Amino acid sequence: MKFHYYPETDSLYIELSEKASADSQEVSSGVVLDFDDKGALVGIDLDHASKVVNLAHLEMEGLPMSNLSFTR
Repeated sequence: MKFHYYPETDSLYIELSEKASADSQEVSSGVVLDFDDKGALVGIDLDHASKVVNLAHLEMEGLPMSNLSFTR
């Protein structure tokens, strides 16, 4: 899973899978779900992310992680 933030558009994309998006559905104003060709959820796009979530704080609990990386 990867989080991609684009400051020029203030959008946050949460990549759940490396599979390509084949279909997208806006489920709420500014919230778009991306699906692969089999209908599985592969990503979540949030417009105006800084107005929806606290981008300065990320908390994880109980994730079985083996790798954590930060890039700019």
